[in-house]
Amino acid sequence: MLVPFENLPEHSRVWIYQCNRSLTEDEITEIEEKTSTFLSNWAAHGTPLEASFLLKYKRFLIIAINQDTQAATGCSIDDSVAFIQSLEKAYNIDLMDKMNVSYKQGEFIAYKPLADFKKMAKNKSVSPKTIVFNNLVTNKFEFENSWEVPAEDSWHARFMN
Repeated sequence: MLVPFENLPEHSRVWIYQCNRSLTEDEITEIEEKTSTFLSNWAAHGTPLEASFLLKYKRFLIIAINQDTQAATGCSIDDSVAFIQSLEKAYNIDLMDKMNVSYKQGEFIAYKPLADFKKMAKNKSVSPKTIVFNNLVTNKFEFENSWEVPAEDSWHARFMN
């Protein structure tokens, strides 16, 4: 059951999928349509999941569910992973690689392998004040307050000297 993102409670579970490249306007439209359809039919043991999504910065697909109405189960999570994999295949993109870092360079979103980001931190090419995307957030409150933060306020801080 698709609902507006803002209607979900703060403790709603969140999954963030970052894309390895910027999506085109046409791809965004198609992915939004496919995600709406998927979430409208997403269920756990036959019970609809109250879910929503955002597509931010042409790079991030954020999916959230209200677990008060029905919790995600192993099978429903497997269904969502299969859906994400279908997007990866359809658009030749990578959404599931967690070993990459996205951060802001002005208004541009950069995407680097973790090893490169570590080198950049060591070389001072990125700083503790660099805005990073903490894709490890797990609920809507964390997403709204701790997703887009200075590196010093995220798990990325361990790479800053």
